Formats: sequence, structure tokens, C-alpha cells
Amino acid sequence: MKRILLSLALVAAAGAASADDHMMGVEAMDQSVANGIVSADKVTADKNGWLVVHRTDGNKPGPVVGHAPIRAGETNDVAAILSEPVAPGDKLMLMVHGEDGGMKTGAFEYTLGAKEDGPVKVDGKLVMTIVTAQ
Repeated sequence: MKRILLSLALVAAAGAASADDHMMGVEAMDQSVANGIVSADKVTADKNGWLVVHRTDGNKPGPVVGHAPIRAGETNDVAAILSEPVAPGDKLMLMVHGEDGGMKTGAFEYTLGAKEDGPVKVDGKLVMTIVTAQ
């Protein structure tokens, strides 16, 4: 009886671990971008990819204004250098993009609407958060 319970406990633990592996997200707060950088406190992704910074009106992603590489799993304090000025009050969408479909691994190849290194979706929803530049 003890062996069966131990086996069931191991199976349950393995199932819980694999479910946690698929938790994806971006955690970030409103922040000053005066130094030309926007940061995410934590990014969790299934695969290696990119944290991409889009301008936004608060509803949908706009032009890309920065990006930084991320690793599969959990990455803390991800800093993306901004490629153009961002003013206080501007809204920025920090989004997880994949490393898929491009010509080169390790080179960010996405342009708005393209499939190369495109946005990652979970259950049809973008993996992202919105912050306001201070």
C-alpha cells in the first residue's frame, strides 16, 4: 500500500512540475526610462526568445522600440535598451517573442506583423504586460 501511495505522489509531483513549466509571463512596473532602458523584473518563457518593447495605445502592440534576449525558464531583471526616445507618460508593452522562423539564431529579426521571431501566445493571448514611462 505504501508503494502505491508513494508512486501516486511521485506521479502527482511530476504532473505539477510540468504544469508549472508552462507558466509564462512578464512582470514589470511603471518606471523611469531616462537612462534609455526599460526593465522587466521577471520574464518566464517556455523557450529561449526575446523580451520585446512595443509602443502601445494600451490595447495593441505598435512599433518595436527595444528588445533583449531571454532564456527558457525564469529570467530576472531583463533590461532592454531603447532604440528611440520614449517620453514620460508613454505606454510600453513588454512582450515575449520567440526565436522562431528567422534566418539567424540569436539575431532579432521581427518587424511589425512578421512571423520571424514573432509574439508568443498562450491560449490565444499575448504574453505581455503594459508599463507607463515615468
